[in-house]
Amino acid sequence: MSETDTARSVTGEDEVVDLCRELIQIDTSNYGDHSGPGERKAAEYVAEKLAEVGLEPQIFESHPGRASTVARIEGEDPSRPALLIHGHTDVVPANADDWTHHPFSGEVADGCVWGRGAVDMKDMDAMTLAVVRDRLRSGRKPPRDIVLAFLADEEAGGTYGAKHLVRNHPGLFEGVTEAISEVGGFSFTVSEQRRLYLIQTAEKGMHWMKLTVAGTAGHGSMIHRDNAITELSEAVARLGRHKFPVRVTKTTRAFLDELGDAFGTELDPEDMESTLAKLGGIAKLIGATLSNTANPTQLGAGYKVNVIPGEATAHIDGRFLPGHEEEFLTDLDRILGPKVRREDVHADKAVETTFDGALVGAMQSALLAEDPTAKAIPYMLSGGTDAKSFDDLGIRGFGFVPLKLPPELDFAGMFHGVDERVPVEGLRFGVRVLDRFIDAS
Repeated sequence: MSETDTARSVTGEDEVVDLCRELIQIDTSNYGDHSGPGERKAAEYVAEKLAEVGLEPQIFESHPGRASTVARIEGEDPSRPALLIHGHTDVVPANADDWTHHPFSGEVADGCVWGRGAVDMKDMDAMTLAVVRDRLRSGRKPPRDIVLAFLADEEAGGTYGAKHLVRNHPGLFEGVTEAISEVGGFSFTVSEQRRLYLIQTAEKGMHWMKLTVAGTAGHGSMIHRDNAITELSEAVARLGRHKFPVRVTKTTRAFLDELGDAFGTELDPEDMESTLAKLGGIAKLIGATLSNTANPTQLGAGYKVNVIPGEATAHIDGRFLPGHEEEFLTDLDRILGPKVRREDVHADKAVETTFDGALVGAMQSALLAEDPTAKAIPYMLSGGTDAKSFDDLGIRGFGFVPLKLPPELDFAGMFHGVDERVPVEGLRFGVRVLDRFIDAS
C-alpha cells in the first residue's frame, strides 16, 4: 500500500486522540497580559494540518505570539450561506503540582485524554481538524462553504483573537450566517432511556470591574475613621454575599420545561435549591444562569504594616443575563455605595438566539444517529465565548461540541479546573456526530 493510500485509510476517529494530545502539549497559557508563551505555535500546527489536506490557511498575528488561523472550505453549493466552525487555542494557566497528570502532557489514562484544554477547548479543535482532514482526504465536500477559525485570546475576552479578526478582517466571514463552537452539545444522562444534549443558545454578558476607594493615608497606630481598606472590605463583603433576584430568560424557561418533561416533574426556578438538586454535575453551569452574579476575585492595598494606605482596590467578575444589564449596574452601585468608584476592565454583551431552524434540526438528527436516546435542548452559558464577537457580524451562534459523557464525570468541574480530561470515546463520538452534522447542515 502506498503512503497516499495509507493516508486515505486513516479516519477522523483514528487520529482525533493524537490531535487532541498534540494540541494540549503546546502550552498556550493565557495570563491576560502577553506574559504567556502565546498561540503562534498552535496556529502554525493547525495551519500545517489543514495544508496537508489541500486547504490554504492564513495566520493572523495581532500581537507578537498572539496568532489565529483561518481557512475556508468550498461547499457543493457556494450560493448558500456559509457555516462558521470556530474554536480557541488558548487555555487558562495550570499549576502542574496540583494535577494527577502533568497539564501539558496530553497523557492518556483511565480512558481519558488529560491536560489543560482537554474540554476548554482543544477537544473541539481536535475533532474539527479530524473531521475536516477525513472529509478532504476522501473528497467529500460539505453542502455549503465552511469557514474554520482557530482563535487566540478567548480566555481574556478575545481582543487579540476573534475581536481582532471581526474588526480588521471581516471579509474572512463573508456570507456566514451561523456558527458552532464551545460549551454545548455535551450529554446529561436522565435515565437509560433518555440522554439530554445541552445546546448553548445564550450566554451572559460580562463586566470585569476594578473597584477603588480613596481614604486618608496615615500612621497605623492612629485612630482612623477614613480607612480605605475598611470601606472597600465592607463594600466587597456586601457584594459577595448579595443574592441577586431570579430572572428566568426565554432560554432558561425552555431548558427547565424540557428538563421537567424528562424528569416527569415541574421545575420551579424560584425554588433554586430543589431545582438544582436534580441537576447533579451540571448544577454549577445552570445555577449561575438564573440570576446576575458578581464575584470578588482580587484585593489590593497597602505597602507596609504600619502605614494606612490612601487607596484600596478590588476586582469583580460580574455577569448579567440577556436583557438585564441596566438592572445589574443599578444594583451594583446601590450595593457598593457612593464611596466606591467602579470602572470596567473588560465588558461585553450578552447574546441569545432561538432554538429553531435547520441547523438545530441538523444537530438533533446527527446526535440521534449516534445515540438513539438523545434529545437536544437549549440552555444558557454562565460564562462568555467568542460568539459575542461574531454576533457583531450578525452571525447566529450555538455551542455544539458533541460529547457523550459518562454520567459520573463532573464535566462542569473540568472547565478551568484541576485534572481536566475528556473521554477518548467521547472524542470519537464527537467526530462521528460532527461529520453527520456537516452533511445535514
